[in-house]
Amino acid sequence: MFVSKCLICQQVKIKHQRASGLLQPLNIPVWKWDEISMNFVTGLPRTQRRHDAIWVVVDRLTKSAHFLHIRIDYPVSRRLGEPGLSSVLPFILRPEMIEVTNTKVVVAKEKLKEARTRQKS
Repeated sequence: MFVSKCLICQQVKIKHQRASGLLQPLNIPVWKWDEISMNFVTGLPRTQRRHDAIWVVVDRLTKSAHFLHIRIDYPVSRRLGEPGLSSVLPFILRPEMIEVTNTKVVVAKEKLKEARTRQKS
């Protein structure tokens, strides 16, 4: 009843929304650590060693995860020598992973550039 009388609800019809398509299945990784996801949990209180974030690295195939405590303001080059990071680095810094990441960064930059030009016009 409320929706039929709401002006905003009537203006935002399905024809104004992006059409949905069929879901595409994700490809199944062939080998462990072929496909990973990385996330950062930030905004945590600082520990005695001044760590204030957690870097979460998860393998899609085995669902194994590494949780690394880090300082969010610490440069990456200085983080590479940390003891906990040495167990994850061989999986992350493979050439094909770096290439995929660089490609995704380029695509993201292009999309941001397109969005900015649309906002200006």
